[in-house]
Amino acid sequence: MNEDTAAEQKAGQAEPETAKPAEVQAAAAADAKPAPETKEEKPAKVSGVAYSGGKLGVGFEYPVVVDIAGMTVPAKVPLLRDHNAWSTDNRLGNVAAKKTERGIEIEGEIVSGTDAAREIVRQGKLGADWQLSIGAEMSEAERVREGSRTVNGRTIKAPFILATKTTLREVSVVAVGADRSTNMHVAAAFTPTPNLQIKMEEKDTKQVEAAAPTNPAPAPAPEAKPAAADIEAAAAAAVKAERERVSAISAACGGEFPEIQAQAVAEGWTIEATNAALVSALRKRGPAPAPSVIVKAEAPTEKVLAAALAITAGLDEADLAKGGSEAEKAVEAAAKYAGIGLRDVVRECVRASGVTPGVTMDNETIRAAFSTVALPGILSDVANKKLLAAYKAQPIIAEKLCAKADLNDFKVADRYRLTDVGDLEQVAPDGKIKHGSLGEEKATNKLETYAKMFSLTRQMIYNDDLGAFLRVPAYMGGRAARKVDQLFFTRLQANPTQADGKALFHADHGNYLTGTTSALQLSSLKKAVETFRKQKDADKQPINVMPKFLVVPADLEIDAEEIVNGLQVVVAGATDVARPAFNALSRYGLQVVGSPYLASATGWYLFAEPATLPAFEIGYLRGKRAPTVERGNVDFDELGISWRVYFDVGVREQDTRGMVFAKGAN
Repeated sequence: MNEDTAAEQKAGQAEPETAKPAEVQAAAAADAKPAPETKEEKPAKVSGVAYSGGKLGVGFEYPVVVDIAGMTVPAKVPLLRDHNAWSTDNRLGNVAAKKTERGIEIEGEIVSGTDAAREIVRQGKLGADWQLSIGAEMSEAERVREGSRTVNGRTIKAPFILATKTTLREVSVVAVGADRSTNMHVAAAFTPTPNLQIKMEEKDTKQVEAAAPTNPAPAPAPEAKPAAADIEAAAAAAVKAERERVSAISAACGGEFPEIQAQAVAEGWTIEATNAALVSALRKRGPAPAPSVIVKAEAPTEKVLAAALAITAGLDEADLAKGGSEAEKAVEAAAKYAGIGLRDVVRECVRASGVTPGVTMDNETIRAAFSTVALPGILSDVANKKLLAAYKAQPIIAEKLCAKADLNDFKVADRYRLTDVGDLEQVAPDGKIKHGSLGEEKATNKLETYAKMFSLTRQMIYNDDLGAFLRVPAYMGGRAARKVDQLFFTRLQANPTQADGKALFHADHGNYLTGTTSALQLSSLKKAVETFRKQKDADKQPINVMPKFLVVPADLEIDAEEIVNGLQVVVAGATDVARPAFNALSRYGLQVVGSPYLASATGWYLFAEPATLPAFEIGYLRGKRAPTVERGNVDFDELGISWRVYFDVGVREQDTRGMVFAKGAN
């Protein structure tokens, strides 16, 4: 038995002892016809404030404040449920958004016919407090760590992240928003039926009492008996009112709360009372879970991920930002990813390739990451920076003593230098100037390649062991720096034969001291300086170059400092010669350079400033003055990614006059 039939029967039982007139029966039969079909649902109109301009707690290190003035607001934006754009069931419609004094306001319609959309509309019409939330992309932001800042017409205290440039992408309906000052209003769909007041005789009241609203205003007793037509009209109106009440209650409950619906119909509740009961029941269910992130930042780019990983690896932010404006922006954006690990980078690279990574790290995720271009590029960039930092941190003695040059290939390179032959001469009375000549002196250099490989293994990713991965390029950077010193000191101590058939250090080259008097002491150092000063050019004229560096083995480093930097000279034993208490060598500015690479514990050297007279030269390939990291080929039986480190460098002697060697043997 349907509700309409029950209402008619109840109304018909009001006066059983007297049969209804034929006209009343006909009217009742007409009213018993099926209700007309429900009209097609019209889109529900919604409006409200999507963002009021305050702080948003959205999962970053600090709350986020979106500068409304810097937000790009499209004319139409999607209206979603809980920021879920991946499911069509959660796309509710489109709304118009605009900036106002209240913030970002929206107005539009919910056009979706899904259960999710109907639920939002139904609860909104019943008075549920829905909130709105914005989904925006941040392209520029800054941290406000101290003090306060005036944003969106209000003073906001630090700390917070100020999103200065954003684009509104969507607005979502949420139960609990990050900005609790937002709201959404759903336009009401039904109007409560007004209380029905009918003047009738007391005996006729029983016929319509079931159809009257709960607690209706008492009808005054009629002064005169109504006509039969009035009775029929009253009965029809009562049945119609009851039908509308029952239909409204049924629509409000939506088949979801049968107990409330049955009680409301049976006890004659008004639609307002029914709505209040439904809202109470809905609230007992608890709010829908709030979205974890409401303001959505742009996905980190490859450069930002590389900068974040480099910061995690301990590289200096100031050095990372020296690559120009793009590098500065990348370092600034990377700050919010501080502490990112290998597994985080793997997931971001997989996500950027359009694949959803697994909840936990697994082989499929690692394989997908290895197949991308981004992951090897990011890791190569960080490994290269780590290696370069270690290379620069390692002191290279040879760079103080040698000139630097760029070579074009790996063939033996002839290194020519022009020599001026002939002094300036007095101009004769006739004004003619005599011609001089230029000669050439030749040396050579040759590049070699030195390399190693290292790998990022599958186990390192599973263990999230960034430190283990980066220790290898750091070690290699230090080794590459030491390689330059090894090449230099190996060549220096080998005393190689020169183009004239004589050793590099030879008496005929005027750069070699030997014998007991060559041991490092004040007198032998003076002798070496004198020998250095007497070097001659191709024209047999003194080159007049001072030594700059005193190079000694570690065994003699402290003795050398005392001799060079002591201000007074103490002469032990009896002497007939008066000596001033002053060390003249302290005025020459000799710099002591100690080296553990010198095998002899007694031999030592004087070197000129390489920019003035280069004794040795370090050659690099076409300006690459540091080692390079490249991704290498991975063998099938290797689970991971490999890199190779290589360094093209060569060290050769250039000018025998730029140094003096004292053997120091006793």
